[in-house]
Amino acid sequence: MNREYLRKAKTIVVKVGTSNLTGENSKLAPKKVEKVVAEVMALRRAGKNVLLVTSGAIGAGVGRMGLKQRPKEMPLLQAAAAVGQGILMQFYEKLFGKHNQPVAQVLITREDFTSPQRRKNLMNTFSTVLRWGAIPIINENDTVAVEEIRFGDNDALSALVATGINADLLIMLSDVDGLYTGDPNKPGKVELIKTVERITPEIERSAGAASRGSGGMVTKIQAAKTTSRFSIPLVVANGNERNVLRRVLAGEEIGTIFLPRKFGEG
Repeated sequence: MNREYLRKAKTIVVKVGTSNLTGENSKLAPKKVEKVVAEVMALRRAGKNVLLVTSGAIGAGVGRMGLKQRPKEMPLLQAAAAVGQGILMQFYEKLFGKHNQPVAQVLITREDFTSPQRRKNLMNTFSTVLRWGAIPIINENDTVAVEEIRFGDNDALSALVATGINADLLIMLSDVDGLYTGDPNKPGKVELIKTVERITPEIERSAGAASRGSGGMVTKIQAAKTTSRFSIPLVVANGNERNVLRRVLAGEEIGTIFLPRKFGEG
């Protein structure tokens, strides 16, 4: 399906995963953060409203504390996030500041969406920050949240943000090119699925086969189910691609697009 209509997207949620912000040692990689900032600023210069859902706090904490690798125990992961969250925001504040772009830190958990009053307050905050021309830098509160650390890496939260703010598009940056028919890292021929019109059991099986570690493509499928119900398209693309955000907005067939229900049912 032609993706030209993505050019019209005005309010865009961009979710950037841990792999797009850290190196092989699980520590925050400054060059990768710079790339994300440059890509987001390209959208801002094009007149788009952008909400950035970011991972990376744990990686920043791992680096700051001199840990040899990412911890596995939950208390250590939460402590690393506590150390790293401020460092991550310092990176964003400094890099966006070079473009005179104000940012706002917002730490959330799923519970912020289950309470009607908390959800209303959060959406009011997002609306005001965007009206001021700032970029919300959103992360789940790793120091108290457990589920997102184990499963999903902010995938579910980015879908909740997109639906809550009534975004026009959700872009998830990953370390793979999109959804494949199987695991691209294993022997055998697999193909990139460029368009998903409807999430079928076969699509879900493909996601399970293609996932590496916790979360992976499975949680992106779950996020797509959420955004689809609210008529929001979701694109999963490789964050290592050059100008990936701008290319998605230009309608290029990059990554996998999950069409909202109004398209998939037609």
